[in-house]
Amino acid sequence: MSKVPLRVNYALAGGVAWILHSVIRYRRKIVMQNLRESFPEKSERELKSISREYYRFLGDYFVETVALASMTEEEIRRRMRFENVEAVDACLLAGRPVTLFLGHYCNWEWCSSIPLHLSAPCRPLQIYHPLSNKDADKAFLMLRDRFGNNSVTMADTLRAIVAARREGLPSITGYIADQAPLYDSTHLFLDFLNHDTPVLTGAEKISRRIGAAVFYCDMRRESRGNYVCRYVEISPDASKEEMFAPTRRYWELLEKSIRRQPAYWLWSHRRWKRTREGFMSLYGPEEAARRLSAL
Repeated sequence: MSKVPLRVNYALAGGVAWILHSVIRYRRKIVMQNLRESFPEKSERELKSISREYYRFLGDYFVETVALASMTEEEIRRRMRFENVEAVDACLLAGRPVTLFLGHYCNWEWCSSIPLHLSAPCRPLQIYHPLSNKDADKAFLMLRDRFGNNSVTMADTLRAIVAARREGLPSITGYIADQAPLYDSTHLFLDFLNHDTPVLTGAEKISRRIGAAVFYCDMRRESRGNYVCRYVEISPDASKEEMFAPTRRYWELLEKSIRRQPAYWLWSHRRWKRTREGFMSLYGPEEAARRLSAL
């Protein structure tokens, strides 16, 4: 399937989108609830339009991700472009580690082509959570590492960064950081898309420890099968920032991206299933306050 031209597979994508939206009605209630709560200013008609476009995007995402298995370097360079690369290259050339914050936005899998656009010697790392299905996990690792990435688990992140440093290579590490954290790893709540939202802070913790420059990957979809990622500097050195400032800035930038093209975020994800009330109920006021003040 990956060897079939994308323009042909997009016909299949339309069928996948229709099945997800209209036949099995995949998480439609969750999608609409998330949209209504995130955009209370929009009419029901506007929200349903975003929802339909979201399911069309899911179909496209499916065939675009499969296409990675056979896509040539020339094609991925043409379809997934990067802007402000020189700012990232400058950090790496100076021997500085770099942290990249990404979201589940546009086709995040195509960001695995980042190493193709870097001129500085470095160790590209991509943080991932292993899938429970070993065959699926193996397949995704193959896709994500095709263009020079090194996929590592969150538990092995710091070890991989230190190993690169010992070899004389600065690391550039990508974190898809918009997942919902478990209560025991929650250190921060902030306002995001009209929700009181628990967020992950592990990427900032590691970035502070190694003094990394931090960038946000601001993605946009220019047309079907064509994306642009612009590197936006969050901090030249995370270790010198006020606590949680890089994380807060990341979430502000991600919300700005989503509001610009709202259909391309992962709306079928139950992002707000964990609440401040649940957190407080679990730990009580004193322990909850202690956890929210610790990074």
